[in-house]
Amino acid sequence: MKVRIAIPLIFLGACGGPRGLPPEPPKRALTLDPVMGERAAALEEAPVLPPLSPGAGTVALVGGTVFLGDGKRLEPGTVVLSHGKILAVGPADQVKVPNGATTVDARGRFVTPGLIDTHSHLGVYATPHVEGTADGNEMTDPTTPYVFSEHAFWPQDPGLSRALAGGITSLQILPGSGNVIGGRSVTFKLRPRLEARAMRIPDAPFGLKMACGENPKRVYGTLKQQPMSRMGNITKLRQAFLKAKEYNFLQRAHEAEYATWQQKYEAAKANPVGAEPPGKEPRRPDRNLGFETLADAMAGKIQVHIHCYRADEMLLMIALSKELGFKIASFHHAVEAYKIADVLAKEGIGASMWADWWGFKLEAWDGIEENIAAVSAAGGLAIVHSDSEIGIQRLNQEAAKALASGRRLGLSVNEDDAIRWVTLNPAKALGIDRRTGSLEVGKDADVVVWSGSPLSIYGKADQVYIDGELTFDRQQGLRPVSDFEVGTEMEEVLP
Repeated sequence: MKVRIAIPLIFLGACGGPRGLPPEPPKRALTLDPVMGERAAALEEAPVLPPLSPGAGTVALVGGTVFLGDGKRLEPGTVVLSHGKILAVGPADQVKVPNGATTVDARGRFVTPGLIDTHSHLGVYATPHVEGTADGNEMTDPTTPYVFSEHAFWPQDPGLSRALAGGITSLQILPGSGNVIGGRSVTFKLRPRLEARAMRIPDAPFGLKMACGENPKRVYGTLKQQPMSRMGNITKLRQAFLKAKEYNFLQRAHEAEYATWQQKYEAAKANPVGAEPPGKEPRRPDRNLGFETLADAMAGKIQVHIHCYRADEMLLMIALSKELGFKIASFHHAVEAYKIADVLAKEGIGASMWADWWGFKLEAWDGIEENIAAVSAAGGLAIVHSDSEIGIQRLNQEAAKALASGRRLGLSVNEDDAIRWVTLNPAKALGIDRRTGSLEVGKDADVVVWSGSPLSIYGKADQVYIDGELTFDRQQGLRPVSDFEVGTEMEEVLP
């Protein structure tokens, strides 16, 4: 017997869906909110004035004794400057003077790189010294990494032209040492401008001024607030860097979160039909200018310079730098650097020192006149600095004094070393040695012609070239004059 099974039939409509069901509605395009971007983006602090053009034409300094700045010399030598750069340097009988060059007879004279001072307060503690020109210390908080010496620098300071007359071509302008963290510094060339930013050395890293020892504890101890001891100094320093580390972590976490969100946003923008919403745009944590500075110091973008006298405190700061993640470019003043010269050489930390200042306070008591030479003889980065509007005018003589002291002690130092203490070594500590500090082809034409040996009290800067531009000439009476001084100098008029 056959069994029949009835199978129901389903008829499909033309659209492919079951008969009687409506077609699926088309997918709608996703509507995206506009990108808001940064609320307070970090922007470059660009100058208003255009950059100075390099010196025009070609100049050949022929036949002088040439200190190259790298520990070597040429006797006699020739240096050719062209369009702001050093075109040629070598023995006088091997360097050909280009056709059309202006020739300067340097026979009997000396040629060096422009001198560099790692520690100056010109422009922020300007002349005349009155309260109205005292802008180097923001002593309202023991940690002020958010202030910047450039914002207080007065380009009309008459002291700048005096430094230039002493052969200075570059200098670092630092905040003072009243705070544990004093703020950012800037490195300038001494070509006169009306705007501080226009005097910056291109690509020169900014600095961070810090201080240990007596100064911060004296300033705040008299106010009966922290820090009033060396313990307090270190506590405030460590707290600031730890907070900056946390700030930097949050900023980087935001960047990662934002990158993920941006990918989703761009994908939805490219194909909005059926796209998943990217979600709310992540908001960057509030900016903190001080923590940004400290974060850049830990990232190696900013050079750290520390006012520090005693050997034990320098060792403590080295340990802290390893703990907190920053690199020290140079200790400043460092009157006990001779005690740890081997450590400084091993760590690659410079010491910016005076030739013979000591004893003016207890932490400066154990200084010796052989300090600079001892650091140099140990293979360290020895630097002569001024910290003085007077000393900067004779930085070459400070190097000569330090050399004489080292020789009396029998240390292995020579004249070429002494020149390096005020040229290439400070350039290295400031991170500008690729541009200046030695007489090498391709470097900036920052050059001084001296009437006699720069290591003699009788040697004077005759001519100073910055970027190949003759900026000072003693014989011709060429020097920048501050507007502040116009009408203040008296001149005898013969009948």
